[in-house]
Amino acid sequence: MKNIVILISGRGSNMQAIVEAKLPGARIAAVISNRPDAAGLAWAAERGIAAVALDHKAYASREDFDAALAAAIDAHSPDLVVLAGFMRILTAGFTRRYEGRMLNIHPSLLPAFPGLHTHERALEMGCKLAGCTVHFVTAELDHGPIVAQGAVNVLDDDTPDSLAARVLKLEHRLYPEAVRRFAAGEIAIVGGKVTGGPAAAASLLAPEPLSHA
Repeated sequence: MKNIVILISGRGSNMQAIVEAKLPGARIAAVISNRPDAAGLAWAAERGIAAVALDHKAYASREDFDAALAAAIDAHSPDLVVLAGFMRILTAGFTRRYEGRMLNIHPSLLPAFPGLHTHERALEMGCKLAGCTVHFVTAELDHGPIVAQGAVNVLDDDTPDSLAARVLKLEHRLYPEAVRRFAAGEIAIVGGKVTGGPAAAASLLAPEPLSHA
């Protein structure tokens, strides 16, 4: 059984998707938020999951907060740390501590559009596909070995909000599957890339139809 610690900053919809997937071989040991008012903490606590608030504003520096966060994570003996809408830039020391066992999901087809405002940027560039990427976390923001990607068609009448909503539905399918594969020992990092046998070839999900219907 693999212990999973999930980090959130808000409602944690991806966290909820992972919990509700009831993944074999995975135990959600704790949910930790840098925002004490994060709605996801109450959701997790209601389901008997340890819910920890660690207010980043209470720490003098980013390094101090990351040290406290690492201590809170390590108290649950994690095999995997999952970032699920955790809106903090992590220090290089923190990412090294969990190298090879920390995942993030980003709402673009990386390496395109790292950072914020991904859907606006995809629409401005006239992209025909948009999507999301699950990747191992490194010190470089929104980079790291890619575990899985999913894509949707960009529709002619899309707005950033409508595109974001469809991509989020895809995230809720893709992220639990990536965590399941990690817990099952199906993936590994070799030469800076993720390998995982035949399952890796199927990680790009089929785009949706070309209309909202």
